[in-house]
Amino acid sequence: MEKIAVIGAGMVGRAWAIVFARAGREVALYDTDAQALENALVLIAGAANDLHREGLVDEDAQAIVGRITATTSLASALKGAAYAQENAPESLDIKRALFSAMDAVAPPETVFGSSTSGIRASQFSDHLKGRARCLVAHPVNPPSVVPLVELAPAPWTDPAAVEKVRALMEAVGQQPITVLKEIDGFILNRLQGALLNEAMRLIADGYVTTEDLDKTVKHGLGLRWSFMGPMETIDLNAPDGVPDYATRYGPIYHQVAQEADARPWDDKLFGQAAKDRRATLPMERHVERQQWRDRRLMALARHKKEVAERLGD
Repeated sequence: MEKIAVIGAGMVGRAWAIVFARAGREVALYDTDAQALENALVLIAGAANDLHREGLVDEDAQAIVGRITATTSLASALKGAAYAQENAPESLDIKRALFSAMDAVAPPETVFGSSTSGIRASQFSDHLKGRARCLVAHPVNPPSVVPLVELAPAPWTDPAAVEKVRALMEAVGQQPITVLKEIDGFILNRLQGALLNEAMRLIADGYVTTEDLDKTVKHGLGLRWSFMGPMETIDLNAPDGVPDYATRYGPIYHQVAQEADARPWDDKLFGQAAKDRRATLPMERHVERQQWRDRRLMALARHKKEVAERLGD
């Protein structure tokens, strides 16, 4: 099986290590911090146990962790790797330096993908000799449970590199999409950002409480969106499909769009939401709630898998 290098042992890097290792790949997990690597293997084992308990992986945690080798040597991590998934902090300077180091020591056939949430591939690869092998491969956190991956190449990225990563992601159980041309925020975060901007405005301007705003999504929009997208949603919500929906509701959405104003995220805009969240969830329970989130996502993934086998996807 091909070797995969996971660069960075933080939250997202750990989840990527699980994605590749559970699919039978040998994984080299790299970080400059030896203690972070040691902690990562413990956390990976715990997450793999949760996945096994939910029936999302057949193997036990020991088998999955057994395919992961931790190293503080970048050259060692990249040696013989078919693909490298970078997970450094969301800083352009850090990513440019790291990709330079990777480009200097990796075999020429190794393709590089970045987990960045919003930095364009052209911004961190323009200076590289091997820039044609670089692209964004942006996951949803945690990728070990949420399968979407956005593949966003730079203008100079070799199409064969994109296809190689897309085939790899499909082979390891992810759901890749391709961003056809560069755009800030890619696809997922532009959609999420539009919802968040309006949510913050509605809360800050006193139209709805934070709790009721969240209920609107998790008990309303989110139920449908968990198994079909917004375009299929509107297609099925009108007797004659998308054109019929546009005729019926287009003027309303146009009016709402004129009223919506995207504002800078300052204390005035999100202060009330932050205050409400801390009243509901004290910071000392934050990690506990993150673990709860991941277990709920695992249960949802298991449910979707079972239902898709019975009713179709």
